[in-house]
Amino acid sequence: MTDHKPDTTKKRPPRQSRTGLTSTGARKAGSKSNRSRSREFALQGLYQSLVGRNDISDVDAFTRDLAGFNKADSAHFDALLHGCVAGAVELDTLIAPFLDRPLAEISPVEHGVMWIGAYEFKHCLDVPWRVVINECVELAKEFGGTDGHKYVNGVLNGLAPTLRGAEVNADKAGGKVAVKAATAKRIAASQ
Repeated sequence: MTDHKPDTTKKRPPRQSRTGLTSTGARKAGSKSNRSRSREFALQGLYQSLVGRNDISDVDAFTRDLAGFNKADSAHFDALLHGCVAGAVELDTLIAPFLDRPLAEISPVEHGVMWIGAYEFKHCLDVPWRVVINECVELAKEFGGTDGHKYVNGVLNGLAPTLRGAEVNADKAGGKVAVKAATAKRIAASQ
């Protein structure tokens, strides 16, 4: 008989990267910008407001105490949280034509994500329209239901031409308009 001693040194699995994608397709924490983090915290606050009907000042204070908030863009968080709650009726009115069911039947997570998207389309003109959609899809992937991100993508893609028509049209024209404008500006500057 052979004496077989069990291996007492346990091998650890290799360390996983902090960047890249999770198994659900959402970005890992190490890949997120300060603004992405502020959107996440704003969504958590909007969820508390939509579901718990909590006072926004209490939600704000609670959210600021969460772990990791110090890595978020607090000014963007303030704009999103307070802007979405203050403009809820207007944001719902903007979103409603692109829904296939009543707003009351939309998940509070997807509802909050669409508020963020509509708010950024309307008020955060420094954020390109495709980035707004991508960030909202990422939020829906991470926090929403199984296919909620597809629904959010469809609604926001429908809304984008309404609020960012010139930008969407220029982008869909293959950027030719932007290239011509930049070229004309460069030529004028060199003369």
